[in-house]
Amino acid sequence: MPTRSRGSFMLTLLFGMTVTIQPDAASPAGGQGSAALAREAARKTAGYPAGCSTPVSERTIETGCYITAVTSLGILPSDPLFWHLYTYPSRAAAETARAARGTVVESHGKHWLFTIAEEGWRPATGEEVASIGPLLVATDKPYTARYMEAVFPPGSQPVGGPGHRHPGPEAWYVLGGAQCLETPNGVIRASAGETTLVPEGMPMAISDAGTETRRTVVLILHVSTEPAAFALDDPRSSGAPHSHWRPLGLCRQ
Repeated sequence: MPTRSRGSFMLTLLFGMTVTIQPDAASPAGGQGSAALAREAARKTAGYPAGCSTPVSERTIETGCYITAVTSLGILPSDPLFWHLYTYPSRAAAETARAARGTVVESHGKHWLFTIAEEGWRPATGEEVASIGPLLVATDKPYTARYMEAVFPPGSQPVGGPGHRHPGPEAWYVLGGAQCLETPNGVIRASAGETTLVPEGMPMAISDAGTETRRTVVLILHVSTEPAAFALDDPRSSGAPHSHWRPLGLCRQ
C-alpha cells in the first residue's frame, strides 16, 4: 500500500516520537564527544563522494548520495504542498503523466514521477508509492527541488557525522534498510516503506541503521537563491534554530 504522510503524523515523528533528549552540545563534554565521532565518521566515509553533490551520471561506485534531478519550481502556491511519488513501467509512461512541478527520474532501477503539488493531486496513471508532507515553505521566494538517491551499506555512513541543515524541508522515502536522524529533539528512525520529513532549518545528522543496505530517494526543497545545504557552523545559518547544537551520536543507542 502507498505511504501517505500528513502533517500531524510527521510532526509527531519529529517532536513526539523522540527516544532521547540531550543537552546542547556546546557544553565541553558534548563538544569533545561530537568531535571524536566526527573524526570516526570522516575515517569511515573516505573513498566515496560527500555532500550529495555528485550527479548520478558521474557516479563511479554505488555507495554514496547522488543527484538524480534538479528542478526550478519558482514561487509556490499558498496551499499546503506534498511530495507525490509514483512509479511507471517506462520513462515514456512517466513523461506522459507528468504535469506542472513534475520531474521524471530514474532511480534504484525504477521510473519515477516526482511531483510537488497539493495533497489531493493525482496523475492520470501510475502506481502511487508515497505522499509526504505538508512541505512548509515561504510563498514569496522561488524554490528548487533537488532529488537524490542514496545507497549506504551498514557502517558506510556511521553515527557521528558533522550534521547539517537546509533552507527548506527535506524528505525521504526508504526503499530498503533503515536510517536514523539525530536532531536537537532526539532521533527519528525509518525503515523500508516508511517516510521522514524534517522542516526548514532543523539541524540533523543522518546515519545508516540495521544490518541491510539503506536505499532511499530524497527531496530537498530549498530556496533557489541559497545553497541546498549548510554546515552547522556556516555563518550564513548562524541565526537558525538550535544554532549551537551538535550531534552526540544518539543513533548508536
